[in-house]
Amino acid sequence: MTTLLIKDARCIATQDDARTELKDASIFIRDGFIEQVLPAGSDTRALQDQADEVIDARKHVVIPGLVNTHHHMVQCLTRAIPGVQNAELFSWLKGLYPIWAGLTPEMVKVSNQVAMGELLLSGCTTSSDHLYIYPNGVRLDDSIEAAQTIGMRFTATRGSMSVGESQGGLPPDRVVEKEDFILQETRRLIETWHDTKPGAMLQVAVAPCSPFTVSQDLMRESAKLARAYGVRLHTHLAENDHDIAYTREHFNCTPAEYVEDLGWVGEDVWHAHCVKLDEHGSYLFAKTGTGIAHCPCSNMRLASGILPLRKLLNLGVPVGLGVDGSASNDAGHLLNEARQAMLLARVGKALEPFGCDTGPAEMTPRDALWLATRGGARVLGRSDIGQIAPGKCADLALYRTDTLSMAGAAVHDPVGALMLCSSDNADYTVVNGRMVVRKGELTTVDTGALIERQNALAWQLAQQAGTR
Repeated sequence: MTTLLIKDARCIATQDDARTELKDASIFIRDGFIEQVLPAGSDTRALQDQADEVIDARKHVVIPGLVNTHHHMVQCLTRAIPGVQNAELFSWLKGLYPIWAGLTPEMVKVSNQVAMGELLLSGCTTSSDHLYIYPNGVRLDDSIEAAQTIGMRFTATRGSMSVGESQGGLPPDRVVEKEDFILQETRRLIETWHDTKPGAMLQVAVAPCSPFTVSQDLMRESAKLARAYGVRLHTHLAENDHDIAYTREHFNCTPAEYVEDLGWVGEDVWHAHCVKLDEHGSYLFAKTGTGIAHCPCSNMRLASGILPLRKLLNLGVPVGLGVDGSASNDAGHLLNEARQAMLLARVGKALEPFGCDTGPAEMTPRDALWLATRGGARVLGRSDIGQIAPGKCADLALYRTDTLSMAGAAVHDPVGALMLCSSDNADYTVVNGRMVVRKGELTTVDTGALIERQNALAWQLAQQAGTR
């Protein structure tokens, strides 16, 4: 048994249904779950004697671990790479597909640990990842191994591409797979790795890449497979104007009509981006409980568009946050992503046609924090994460309130300051009751050695493709 006491926190933002915030409260953790949340003034001496470790949290604000609903972790090997820094989605992809064709299993493992380490340092404890390219013996198991090594709660989505350029798709033929093999491999991964128990550290989802990389048959068969096993479905949808045009040209429909016809709506489905989702699609998603992974930094980087976030939330559409690929963000700081979502929602409303009747209150700091915790948990189908309450997973992030970036702010509102001020790294990050970030440093990997190896592999990958 392992136990941890977080004692006398300056503020705990529980993210329960009432959004309760507790001052000078404590949290006791046992065997990966929260056992007690103790109000101010509680006698914690007996718990201190039981605890394997005690954190003095008088200078910390404590929140549930953040939840990342969309990523392409392997892309941190190609972030900031020349040639695509100023490209939109389709030309960006065409520039990067030939580079990614050189990926190896080691590159996947190392890059995923780098991406996960960056997330953990930001206070993110649960992440999904969408790996959809499998050259040179790469398997999704490589990503899973990275998550197990570094200690992140993980939803591994088995992405796929099956329609190459010769069939009218976007990717080169050499990076697509046969559809029978895709389904067979997806079935193997679910049977091998997917955990349905409360507190599961690893789950698997089914994730054909996009309308411009897979066939309608694969979409239908993937949905049947996922529902036969009771796992979730994920893909990209309505990401930019070219995406919309491709769907209209090849399928004679809108993206919303495309997924509706293929059975890709429901509470077990979440789509990435959706910045160009039309009115019919918005109401369809609300009616069916279909989720969206909102990726504001990536959408801005690629000039894809602005998600009408408040409109979708008011309709009841489940929305979580995603940092998206590290070659289109190019960072994995989920607290900063929440801040960006808040700011973009405010200015995005002002850019809508016919004016607006709202201002900064369009998205509050606490709304943004809710998206990054409870919103993400709902999108990933997890009721055991995203809040601080007895019986929930012991996934927590603790941020110092005595830093320069918080000076003059934390005295007023330490929770609001997390979103309004500079996004610091977490001082402590706890996943499943285990300390994976301690005093701002990763505890599960040698960060220096990891960075050195990542840099060598990133250079090697670019050289192989002739871009360096």
